[in-house]
Amino acid sequence: MSSAFQMFSNHMKAIILKTIPFIVTGLISLVSFGASTINQPLLQKEIPITELNYPVTPRVDVPENYFGTGINDPYRWLENDLSPEVAEWVKEENKLTQQFLGQIPYRQAIASAYEKMLDYERVSMPFPEGRHTYFYKNSGLQNQSVLYRQKDDGETEVFIDPNHFNDDGTVSMETISFSKDGSLVAYAISEGGSDWQKVVVMDTETRTVLEPALEDIKFSNIAWLGNQGFYYSSYEKPEGSLLSGKTEHHKLYFHKLGDQQKNDQVIFGANNGEQYRYVSGYTTEDERFL
Repeated sequence: MSSAFQMFSNHMKAIILKTIPFIVTGLISLVSFGASTINQPLLQKEIPITELNYPVTPRVDVPENYFGTGINDPYRWLENDLSPEVAEWVKEENKLTQQFLGQIPYRQAIASAYEKMLDYERVSMPFPEGRHTYFYKNSGLQNQSVLYRQKDDGETEVFIDPNHFNDDGTVSMETISFSKDGSLVAYAISEGGSDWQKVVVMDTETRTVLEPALEDIKFSNIAWLGNQGFYYSSYEKPEGSLLSGKTEHHKLYFHKLGDQQKNDQVIFGANNGEQYRYVSGYTTEDERFL
């Protein structure tokens, strides 16, 4: 181990040791605050103990051989997230869980206390992009912070409100990247918390979506090259389920605005004989180098 690495390791250990007491103190304060706002007699009530009737979980042995050792995996069938049987099993498990949690006499009181504690306005650091200054703001209990912008001393306006992406709030905004002159923006959206995302490209002046969203993008940043297009990363789309399908061979692509995604150029990782994971591309400040 090099002396430089040892110094870095010791430095990180010192930071962690100094940070832990603050984290523990903060958690204790959080719990204490929640408890202090709840009726004490309510907290002293015991949770009624009832027999839990778990749904039947069939055993279907699947023989495997790992380095000469044979085993049976009786619950392999639960890995098939597209199976109606698995969906029904999960539904029954969730039903049982909610029935048990519903018996906690002070559950709603705890939820109300934490909701009250979190209900305050939060504003991010502002950042300039082109002719506007942008910032995120959450009024208190919004599921996602709203991206606002302001030009000089003009009126503040909503630029992107991810809370309105869909009715049930299951679509979120993830990575966002502006072109160097601020005239274009690309942002990733996730449906239901999935790592597989879509990238939307928009004109910032008119807020017009310029082309169909890029799809099946996973573990990627967005790096603009002028206003020509941008670099992004993804895997080849797995067969079967996106949730449980195997992903390998992460690649870096370049998307030219106006082109179809299927024509995007592979910049790194085109050799199928080599496999990479978590490949990202970034451009230098002058955009001359990747």
